[in-house]
Amino acid sequence: MHPGTGIPPSPSVDPVQALYEAHHSWLVARLRRKLGCAWDAADLAQNTFVRVLGTQRQQLQELLEPRAYLTTIAQRLLSNHLRRRQIERAYLDALALLPEPVAPPPDAQLMVLETLVAIDRLLGGLPVVARKAFLLWRLEDLTQEEIAQQLGISRTSVRRHLAAAAERCYFADQA
Repeated sequence: MHPGTGIPPSPSVDPVQALYEAHHSWLVARLRRKLGCAWDAADLAQNTFVRVLGTQRQQLQELLEPRAYLTTIAQRLLSNHLRRRQIERAYLDALALLPEPVAPPPDAQLMVLETLVAIDRLLGGLPVVARKAFLLWRLEDLTQEEIAQQLGISRTSVRRHLAAAAERCYFADQA
């Protein structure tokens, strides 16, 4: 066995299976403590191992700290999960303020939520002011001058932020 992994070096034993068998229940328990929900914990643990499937088998056999590796993957998935939940809550709160006949049907709500999550993911790496400028420009249809006034920055800064956001959106398909 490799030190610390519990994964036998035998090529006949799949390292993903060995990693799963050795650490799955530990990971589910860890995620359940963080989330307080057994179902979400099981889903995130499963998604963690789905990500592990994309790892080269040789790398898995050479892992010295498999729990640290699994924790890193699971933590990223957990952050995405919590961020999505936050966006969903904000969207549902906004929907609750609408009169019922104005609220979109459930399938449209899901589509809007998926779009919001995608936009959040796209703009996530930008500075807050750049995200605000882009959203004011695209969603509120404000001019660059109006955005500059609202955010208290120069028009040149607005132009720079809009260009950075547009570039991120444009090249997202090519990444």
